[in-house]
Amino acid sequence: MTAPLPHPTSASSAPLGKEDLAAEISAQLSTQLRRVRLRGFHHPAPPVPTLVAVAHGSRDPRALPTVRALLDRVRALRPGLPVRLGHIELNRPLLADTLAELHGAAVLVPLLFGRGHHVTHDLPATLAAAPHLTGRTAEPLGPHTLLAEALHGRLLEAGFPGDRSPRTAVVLAAAGSRAPRSAQDTERTAQLLSARLGGTPVVPAYASAAAPTVADAVRALTARGHDRIAVAGCFTAPGRFAAQCAAAAPGPAAAPLGDHPALARLVLHRYDQALLACDQALLARTGSDPESAGAATVAV
Repeated sequence: MTAPLPHPTSASSAPLGKEDLAAEISAQLSTQLRRVRLRGFHHPAPPVPTLVAVAHGSRDPRALPTVRALLDRVRALRPGLPVRLGHIELNRPLLADTLAELHGAAVLVPLLFGRGHHVTHDLPATLAAAPHLTGRTAEPLGPHTLLAEALHGRLLEAGFPGDRSPRTAVVLAAAGSRAPRSAQDTERTAQLLSARLGGTPVVPAYASAAAPTVADAVRALTARGHDRIAVAGCFTAPGRFAAQCAAAAPGPAAAPLGDHPALARLVLHRYDQALLACDQALLARTGSDPESAGAATVAV
């Protein structure tokens, strides 16, 4: 039996945070904190931690070039930052192989959009299996206003009308997970996209492991009087789930997010957030134990 379709989200359904401002603040504050000389210790600054982007992997031959294009854009935005790629499965390099080649510190940035099993278990476990590294796993890419910006951009490229109409609606397609927090993240992303679209209804749907499916969401929206329905996908690159969801679209189907500029900025924002969290922990530790400052400065 199909689970009931959630009511379409709109701009008024939840207050919006100030994620764009937070992105700028966290990037600048992280940079400043890493310049602090702690309690008279003047050790040279440690090497910049490597940003390890973690893609899921796909048998679609277009997936790997798409992810590489995204990382090229990330490198262009932050020259000098070491950026590497690792996959959970299906494509090489696998994440474990990438980590085996690194030294020092790394931040794993999932190219995933919610707090599913990969983010909460698989990535931390793989990092823990690389004891030669100091590192941490960043938050997934969603939810965030930069993600909503990228989704909006791909919708417009696919021909979705820029003006709001009572007849229009969007299905936000995600891979799906049994983890409740992953669904919450997708629902929040739907709210942010709805706000970006001026209140156009946006309904979450899933390719697997959760309900409703994209086809079910489309049918429910049609029954409510929406006859101009587009599908936006929380997918970094082409793959089976992205193709499956796009095939169920009765109207425009947005392309995977790929190297959209807003997504590249979001990857860097998640990296900076992870560094900022570590910097704050470092300051707290060295504030109570000065002798730990020299060693702590090498931590991510």
